[in-house]
Amino acid sequence: MRVTALILATTCLLAACNKAPDEQRAEGQKNEPANIAQDVAGAATGVATGATGALNADAFVRDAAIGGMYEIASSKLALDKAASPDVKASARMIIADHEAADAKLKALVAAGKAPGPLPTALDERRKGMLDNLHGASAKDFDDRYLDQQTMAHHEALLAFNGYAKTGDNADLKAFAAETAPKLEKHAQMVTKLDRSTNADDEAGSGEAAKPNAVGKAADDMRH
Repeated sequence: MRVTALILATTCLLAACNKAPDEQRAEGQKNEPANIAQDVAGAATGVATGATGALNADAFVRDAAIGGMYEIASSKLALDKAASPDVKASARMIIADHEAADAKLKALVAAGKAPGPLPTALDERRKGMLDNLHGASAKDFDDRYLDQQTMAHHEALLAFNGYAKTGDNADLKAFAAETAPKLEKHAQMVTKLDRSTNADDEAGSGEAAKPNAVGKAADDMRH
């Protein structure tokens, strides 16, 4: 993984356009560079969070729960705002699979088989990502959603695959191993959709795709 390059890119973008989430919501499309910077920052943080979640039960449960909440909330927003029928179909699958996974995780915690309590709200990083989706223009929404989903699912795969292999809680290891293939399917789906449409194209319709800063960060997470 090119974590160092990702963090350096994040730092440069944030230095150029550092604004608070409420300002981003208010200014909408005018803050596209700031919103991109925030999402790239989220990707860099996500690499570290996913790796930490693979190491111990408390971190894994927290990240799995918050990640699931974000996936569901962002995908419900996509059902309302996405322009592409394929993006909406992907969002429906993501919602269904994450709701099922969240129910299983809650059951493990309720039965005392996993550490709790579960978080009940998003962390600031995911709140910022949702703010950016809410503030995205109709033209930019599909791009922003697919880029976020690509990064979020690769973060989740770091945690789920890692915990399935090295986790210290047998029930959570089984949960991680069962859920990881669905996360991998989601990751492949949104990446393929992102790269096969004009959504991630800085040059515009009809030109060769040129990933924006968030798309480039997502690419770095895959290598």
